[in-house]
Amino acid sequence: MRKFSLFLFKKNMKFVLATTILALLLSLGGMQTINVEAQAQAQAQEEYSSIQALSDNIAEIAEKAGPAVVNIDTVRMVQTGLPLFDDPVFRHFFGDQFKEFRETIPQKGTGSGFIINQEGYILTNEHVVHKADEIKVSLSDGREFEGKVVGSDISSDMAIVKIEADHLPIVTLGDSDNLRVGEIVIAIGNPYGLQQTVTMGVVSAKGRSIPTEIDGHVYTDFIQTDTAINPGNSGGPLLNTRGEVVGINTAIIPYAQGIGFAIPINMAKKNIDDLIKLGRVRTPWIGVYIQEVTPEIAEQFNLPEAKGVLVGDEVEGSPAEKSGIKRGDIIVKVRDKEVNSPSELQSEIRKLDIGEKATLEILRNGKKINLVLEIGEMPTTEEEGEITTEKVFSVQTGLKVEKVTPEIAREIGLPSAKGLVITEVIPGSSAEDRGLREGDVILEANRTEVSSLEDWEKIISKLEPGDTLLLLIFRGGRTYYVPIKVGQVD
Repeated sequence: MRKFSLFLFKKNMKFVLATTILALLLSLGGMQTINVEAQAQAQAQEEYSSIQALSDNIAEIAEKAGPAVVNIDTVRMVQTGLPLFDDPVFRHFFGDQFKEFRETIPQKGTGSGFIINQEGYILTNEHVVHKADEIKVSLSDGREFEGKVVGSDISSDMAIVKIEADHLPIVTLGDSDNLRVGEIVIAIGNPYGLQQTVTMGVVSAKGRSIPTEIDGHVYTDFIQTDTAINPGNSGGPLLNTRGEVVGINTAIIPYAQGIGFAIPINMAKKNIDDLIKLGRVRTPWIGVYIQEVTPEIAEQFNLPEAKGVLVGDEVEGSPAEKSGIKRGDIIVKVRDKEVNSPSELQSEIRKLDIGEKATLEILRNGKKINLVLEIGEMPTTEEEGEITTEKVFSVQTGLKVEKVTPEIAREIGLPSAKGLVITEVIPGSSAEDRGLREGDVILEANRTEVSSLEDWEKIISKLEPGDTLLLLIFRGGRTYYVPIKVGQVD
């Protein structure tokens, strides 16, 4: 009996122990589930807090910077009339007796700007106030003032407008060089006249170059952003999450969605003093005509790869000429910064100050040379010598040439009667397709001077179909290189 009781006791103890262990395991499992749920809730709360913090930050930026963003309304008086009245033949016979039929009408425009100091200076785009006869500046507090343009510059699309006012809100200018692609930015402006509109996006890219409709000028170093920008936003600020202005909203691609461009504020800061004190911008300049190094050009210059920027010509008396830069040099570095396109070279030069000395690394006949030059000021009378991003034509054969006579040289402005003038471009040839035209003068072929048809034929006779022929072309007072492919003679 005792043995049976002991057996039951041991059996009950095993059952109790198993039950206890099972309950403990179930308890631990439940606690683990509770912990996972608690962690998920904590993470969700943290993410919500981060989003809420960002939202609060943007709202604070709008509240702080918004009052310094102004609406700019302009009126420009333009004359209208039948195009016939301006026809030279019509005016030859009838003179200006029909000018009373012309009508002067107001052309209205709108844009944005932002106040940069307590003196009432407002930074905006030049195209916002271009040739405006009347300017009205409206503040977010309801005050309105007459504005006056004290300085403007088409090439950089910047202008300074001044108002006479007290107790003005101002913005803080940041550092656009520190911007990173993907960084959040905020735009404030007056799209379509809707004042104090705030939009948010990211920096999509930096260093963009885009052409404009103003004299075919190409703007460089734009900040690309997907922040919503519309007509009327022009001249308004692009801000970082610290509320600092990092750009001037300037342009959009009308047929695209979410592609806008802003002028880096660091570029603007270099120009503000000139605009206020001189009424214009002094542009850093070295005085060279340049072009892209294509694979064909690289082959002719015995370069291992198509890198650097080729000097097609230098302006007489320019810093480039004084420093020893010559036609045919390839600029590869500006102050140890590599440049591999005309726009990159232009950008690096414009970062320098006028009067500052800079070292340029160039390739000349396969050898590296360092030249020191003093940055000059671009002539204001005309844009000759301006570093341009225009790509020079890459053409193929299809030309007829003849020797340049003294009469031809005088007619086209060639300093001396040398070279071969193109008299015909064969229709349908690659030369026509790529842009060579009658009147262009060939000064060199494969880097050898050509002054007669014999010189030309001597060089051509050594080429095989598919070879590259490098021409130095004179047109419009300047020279540039054009590589062409020699085709099969039919």
